Amino acid sequence: MKSKIICLSKNDEFKEILKGRKNSNKYFTIFFKKLTNKNNKKLNISFIAKKKLGNAVERNKIKRKLRNITNEAVNKLSLKFDYSYIVIAKETILKNDYLDIKKTMFTEFNKIK
Repeated sequence: MKSKIICLSKNDEFKEILKGRKNSNKYFTIFFKKLTNKNNKKLNISFIAKKKLGNAVERNKIKRKLRNITNEAVNKLSLKFDYSYIVIAKETILKNDYLDIKKTMFTEFNKIK
């Protein structure tokens, strides 16, 4: 089952989620907040890679990795669709292995459950 991922688009949505709870590790920081409306068929998640991480190609590669890991997490972990998430990448994500990042992200999503 492939779920639809929706990115946040409005500044107010970002500000609201950034006021919520957060989990942080060496690869990324996840901000999350419970949704008020019940739209359980789609996952509200946005990936942010700051400009200091590299040029546009590197930033897009980071976001693609994170999006791919999130798709796997949706299928394997049964992520909660009643939360909105913001994932902000850190510099250490560039130099580390995909499997390490995946393992870390899975543990972070398990903590949120």
